[in-house]
Parts: sequence; C-alpha cells; structure tokens
Amino acid sequence: MKAGRLHDISQRLRAELPVWPGDVPVAVDVTAAVSAGSSVTLHRLTVSTQAGTHAECSRHVRDDAPALDELALSAFIGECEVRDVRAARQTVTAADVLDRLPAKVERVLLRTLGQSDWERWPADFTALAPELIDALAARGCRLIGTDAPSIDPQTCTALRSHHAAHRAGMAILEGLVLDAIPEGRYELIALPLPIVGVEATPVRAVLREFG
Repeated sequence: MKAGRLHDISQRLRAELPVWPGDVPVAVDVTAAVSAGSSVTLHRLTVSTQAGTHAECSRHVRDDAPALDELALSAFIGECEVRDVRAARQTVTAADVLDRLPAKVERVLLRTLGQSDWERWPADFTALAPELIDALAARGCRLIGTDAPSIDPQTCTALRSHHAAHRAGMAILEGLVLDAIPEGRYELIALPLPIVGVEATPVRAVLREFG
C-alpha cells in the first residue's frame, strides 16, 4: 500500500506549555554548551508524565493495573477513526458519535475543542461520558483519544471515564492537536516512551493518510 501524507497531532513540549493545575511545569535547561566551551551540547528535561500530548493507562487510577510499559504497543499503532464532536455539550455521549463509527473499531480519536490553544489551560474542556467508553469497548475499541486534557471533567474526582477505560482494558491518548484533521480513517502512530512502572508518557503522535 502506498504511504500517504503524515499529520503531526502533537503539542510541542516547552517551558510555556500549560499543565494540569498543580502538576510539574515543563523545564528545559542547558547543562553543557558548545558555545560555552564544552565539546557537546546537553539539556536536562523536567516534565510530568502527563505533559502535553501523552499516552496513558489504567495505572493512572488503579495501583493494581499494569504500567504503561507493560501494555502491548499494538494498541498505539494501527487504523483509527477521527470524528468531530465539537457539537457535544459538557460531555461527549454515545448519541454524539456512535452512529458515525463502524460496527467494529479499534481506535477512536475525538475532536472536542473549537480551536486548540495550548498557550492557556482549557479548563472548560469537553470530557467523554463513561457510557461512551463502554459502548466503544463493546465495538472492540482498544484506544480512545481526545484533544482535551482529560477524558474526565477537570472537577470530577471520581474519574468515571478513566475507570470505564480500565474495565475495558482501553489505552488513552490525551492532549492531541486535531484542528487541521478532517474526519476519516487514518493510521495512528503514537508510541509511549519505554519508562518502567509509570502511568503515562508524552508521545509524538502522528496520523498517516491511506494512499
């Protein structure tokens, strides 16, 4: 099959990137520089596992769940469906999108933001209803992705959608950049970093068009 165009759907990690309130801010520091007489340039990166565009697993809400490095990489690479659900209010429900998806689907990415603006924290973002997670799981979904910072509302401490994803064994992508992506079927590539024992890592997420 002919390789198609690639779309980068990742945020840029930088010191100015807003993070979840109270989380560790991104910091990039020079620890050695050729310009200062060193033979090499080196940087130190300080970053939360949840910063920017990131992959996530149930370890985020369950201590007894597998860590991210224990999940099959196949969940994060393969065919996916992108759908625009900006018309949804407060949470995306099954009624907002299910009838626009195939009967069997492994990966679903949802555009919820009118316009991604990662200069400011989008506190009023649209989350995903736990019933939607259950309905997607019934169709064989292995990964759910959103351009919002979380699949649960910022004020929801029960994290019902995260727990629904846990019950389904579903991986999560959050903080995607889907502004320029038309609805349709793509190949997703969003591999997490191989960090042992963590619940999430930043990813470089891309979509490839089918040629």
